Amino acid sequence: MRIATWNINSIRLRINQVLNFLKSQNIDVLCLQETKTPNEFFPSKELEKIGYVHQYFRGEKSYNGVAIISKFEFIDSGYVNWCNKDDTRHLYVKLENYIEIHNFYVPAGGDEPDISTNPKFEHKISFINEMKNYFSSEIKTNKILVGDLNIAPLEHDVWSHKQLLNVVSHTPIETETLLDIIQTGNWIDIMREFVPQNEKLYSWWSYRNRNWEISNRGRRLDHFWISKNLFSLVKSGVIYKDSRSWEKPSDHVPIIVDIDI
Repeated sequence: MRIATWNINSIRLRINQVLNFLKSQNIDVLCLQETKTPNEFFPSKELEKIGYVHQYFRGEKSYNGVAIISKFEFIDSGYVNWCNKDDTRHLYVKLENYIEIHNFYVPAGGDEPDISTNPKFEHKISFINEMKNYFSSEIKTNKILVGDLNIAPLEHDVWSHKQLLNVVSHTPIETETLLDIIQTGNWIDIMREFVPQNEKLYSWWSYRNRNWEISNRGRRLDHFWISKNLFSLVKSGVIYKDSRSWEKPSDHVPIIVDIDI
């Protein structure tokens, strides 16, 4: 089974990129974030035409939005309104093999890393603390967690650890909490099993940098985690950097993981 996660930054704007990616990479299940469209405008028919008849999505106009599209049937699905906000940042599905996939779009957190003065940052910290409580209290098996978590937790997940320590997405309160979620939730961070922690690894490059590939000032904001009991089935994990060079690309690139299920 080939599973991918991708912050598409508007599914309607980039539907042709999604279709080409699905076909060229032979993806079985695709998890999308920032779909940015109400449910009634989600491009279901275009996806059905190429074999992705199983779809579950939650969206809103211009912001947020998550979706899972699949060649395989869902036997269950649902979502959590984290922080009691109905802002379409999460959903999950259970496949016929009883593997549960959670798809997240964690709040970005605004500009100032101060929970007392920045409501957006306070929301982000509350959100990830709720995630920690949720997954540490469950039976932590047969699960996959993917998405744009908007946190680059390790030193070499950013282009400059020293310069970004006080920048939202790499502050200690964010990185320590995210690493704690991994530990208490019995997760394996798949990409850091295939790429050593002392090597730079990114999934996002800002639109502000036109020469993004040359300067390579990226961050690893997108993640793919799996329950420890399933990790022996993982065959490969790659960050598909090619898509960042496409015409009018998303600023995020997909992660593709092959699992022998």
